[in-house]
Amino acid sequence: MRAVIQRAAAASVSVAGEVVGALERPGLMILVGATHTDTAEVAARLAQKIWTLRILADERSAADLGAPLLVVSQFTLYADTAKGRRPSWSAAAPRAVSEPLVDSFVAALRELGAEVSTGVFGAVMQVSLVNDGPITLILDAD
Repeated sequence: MRAVIQRAAAASVSVAGEVVGALERPGLMILVGATHTDTAEVAARLAQKIWTLRILADERSAADLGAPLLVVSQFTLYADTAKGRRPSWSAAAPRAVSEPLVDSFVAALRELGAEVSTGVFGAVMQVSLVNDGPITLILDAD
């Protein structure tokens, strides 16, 4: 799995003009995508890493502060732009694989004690973000 983590002063995600997920206070915005070889165990490891990543104020983690998380599925994180001008999405897992993995990732975060809101898997979403810092990291689960 791959994630883009952004420290956020505020963030929200809307579908058809309706806010479906938001950070009510500063926290982390997480875009997450899955590839064909990912498993629920990989999702749990990525969740643990992000929850304890010390990128918030005074080098503290979301776990330290109880900071909220906003998770949005993002298959385009696996875009391949090596050839031509049209990205290939072949490295992204299909919906039947990726949707349960994103759900596992969110469930693992909640099991760790995280307050998590989400977008809507597969929907056309509008994401609003006030990046704090700005701090943006890209993580690949190992």
